Amino acid sequence: MNSNDTLYRLALGLVPGIGNITAKNLIAYCGTAENVFKSKKKHLLRIPGIGNKTVNELSLKEPLEIAEKELAFVQKNNVKLLFYTDEEYPIRLKDLYDGPYMLFLKGNVSINNFSKTVGIVGTRSATDYGKGVVEELISGLKTHKPIIVSGLAYGIDTQAHKCAIQNNLSTVAIMGNGMKNIYPYPNLGLAKKIVEQGGLLTEFYSDTKPDAPNFPARNRIIAGLSDALIVVESDFKGGAMITAKFSNGYNRDVFAVPGKLGDPLSAGCNHLIKSHQANLYTKVEDIEYIMNWDTGITNGKKVVPVEQLLFDTATEEEKKILNILKDHPKIFIDELIWKTGLSPQQTSTALITMEFDGKVKALPGHHYQLTGR
Repeated sequence: MNSNDTLYRLALGLVPGIGNITAKNLIAYCGTAENVFKSKKKHLLRIPGIGNKTVNELSLKEPLEIAEKELAFVQKNNVKLLFYTDEEYPIRLKDLYDGPYMLFLKGNVSINNFSKTVGIVGTRSATDYGKGVVEELISGLKTHKPIIVSGLAYGIDTQAHKCAIQNNLSTVAIMGNGMKNIYPYPNLGLAKKIVEQGGLLTEFYSDTKPDAPNFPARNRIIAGLSDALIVVESDFKGGAMITAKFSNGYNRDVFAVPGKLGDPLSAGCNHLIKSHQANLYTKVEDIEYIMNWDTGITNGKKVVPVEQLLFDTATEEEKKILNILKDHPKIFIDELIWKTGLSPQQTSTALITMEFDGKVKALPGHHYQLTGR
């Protein structure tokens, strides 16, 4: 990607009124961000959902001027830009209708290299009990080598990042602010360690301050990135509850740590379990069982990886489907038909067989995923 492409991509995200969905829609029709800015008004107005106000905003000079400063900042500070069509952009976010148009990454981590991602969230007022649960959880997950996802906040988030680092696991902190405004500031030292062993990730431009409306947006990224989300200590209205809601909406697996009756810091967790919005978490084996994460060792003998077994027993049609599914947390059946080149009937027949064989799982809205994802 040349710097001119990058400049226009940055500028598009700065145009007032253009959010993630509209930005993607514009590029889908125009081909590139540069073409969006240089297209004639009459052409832009033919795009569904684009009106005069949006077209007029695209003629403003300010977005490009700010984008030039942003580009200089990211280049000077080794911040990577992950555009939603880039190979390095997290595949777990690509299928989300509200996935970020662009992400800023400080660090060398590539989330796509991890077959397992675990999100850990909870109250800022963590108790010693909650911190202990996080410590045992991450230590127990160490053999699976997941990347630990959290939000850099005080309390449970901080404990999750620290324990990941102590166990030599990669960790990524999702922020509700820009790279110039690390929040909370006392976690600046921790943030630097996270960069060395993972990365800081945000969809917000560098000058963005940690304002309250940014955090639900941050929470949806935590949810989208996490194959399994564990809520450790949360009241009814905590940010962790918002993250859990997003996770359920994205068909991710949610777990909650039960707590004492009447304890405000456990009220949210207990509610999630009671209302069947989360699996009960009591030990690491609960996650391994629900997620179908085999330890790889049975009676002292190494187990053949599940993915290898899937391919060994698959028909040619099934192998085409498996090759696509292994790179996507979930996928819509029409996209599967298009990417495999199979007919609708071949695809449906293969999926039914694979579902009966326990190889794939059908999700709401005609989506499919590999079993155990």
